[in-house]
Amino acid sequence: MRILLIGEFSRLHNSLKEGLVALGHEVIIVANGDGFKNYPVDLSTKARWCETKLGNIPRQLIFRLTKFDIARIEFGIRYYLHLDKLKNFDVVQLINESPIQTTPAFERFLLKKTFKQNHKSFLLCCGIDYLVAKHLIEKKERYSIMNPYFENPKSKKEYQFILDYISNNHKKNHDLVYQNIKGVIASDMDYLLPLQKHTKFLGLVSNPINTDAIEFSELKIEDKIIIFLGINRGTYHTKGITFFENALEIIKVKYSSKIEIIIAENLPYQTYINQYNRAHIILDQVYSFDQGYNALEAMAKGKVVLTGAEKEFTQYYNLTEKVAVNALPDVDYLINELEHLINNPNEIIAIGTSARKFIEKEHNYIAVADKYLFKWNS
Repeated sequence: MRILLIGEFSRLHNSLKEGLVALGHEVIIVANGDGFKNYPVDLSTKARWCETKLGNIPRQLIFRLTKFDIARIEFGIRYYLHLDKLKNFDVVQLINESPIQTTPAFERFLLKKTFKQNHKSFLLCCGIDYLVAKHLIEKKERYSIMNPYFENPKSKKEYQFILDYISNNHKKNHDLVYQNIKGVIASDMDYLLPLQKHTKFLGLVSNPINTDAIEFSELKIEDKIIIFLGINRGTYHTKGITFFENALEIIKVKYSSKIEIIIAENLPYQTYINQYNRAHIILDQVYSFDQGYNALEAMAKGKVVLTGAEKEFTQYYNLTEKVAVNALPDVDYLINELEHLINNPNEIIAIGTSARKFIEKEHNYIAVADKYLFKWNS
């Protein structure tokens, strides 16, 4: 089959492509690389002009005056220039309801053309979209990434991207997408919960992880236990980074002779990966029920990750061994979990080994690609 994957925010589509290619399919990714993360793509919609010295001057000026980023228009123009190459695919999958990331009206124009010149289209729910945002704002779960917004409305600036998804303008995107897709697939429990009753919901397909490309190395603790915290300022509140920072302040004083702490901020994807390769423990996020892509890749390497690992997740996969440490928005709880690991280094090694086995069983990129093919063809 010829398969077109539109958008890339976490390397999910790249790993899915690798699995599909291994199964003999032709796959093209069209995306802008997601800013500083710079993920690989086949057809780029990167805002190259806006990132030049000449283009950046009006870009910054317009943004200061209007809060509008003209790079979004360039994303759309560059996608438009690729349209002739985006024809006659058997399957098109959008990584969310606005995968091109241009203005809403331009997005709808481009998506209509894409739907019209291809065969079956599907939506992947692996982040915020209309139904997820609505679910979060209506407080349907016991906690969510919206907690900081509910507790401190001053954080609205960081949450504007979520609020935008329930605007009337984006609702038109949502309606257009759902009118044209055959179905929607969730990538983990956090997206299964908002979608599970929708008539077009096709079920959960786990994130694909290329276990052939990610080397597993059993953790060895020869000197200090290394704890890594990666910070993206754009998701600082939604990932609950402040809870990790506050916990580390206590931990580093109490266990200064036993631990080393690495904190990295706003790094390109490959640099970020290289930074955390030395670590034993990765601090990921506190508001999720399941693991996101960064957590899964760390688990594949055999790291112990503090992330979403709620009862809904353990029950879904029928887990009897701990494969990750469930993180909660509670500093004392996080301190206790870290202290337990520091004082029980053998448990760090055991969890890391179980994490890799879990990834190989449930997230192998070829097996997951096969599940996507089944969903698309059924």
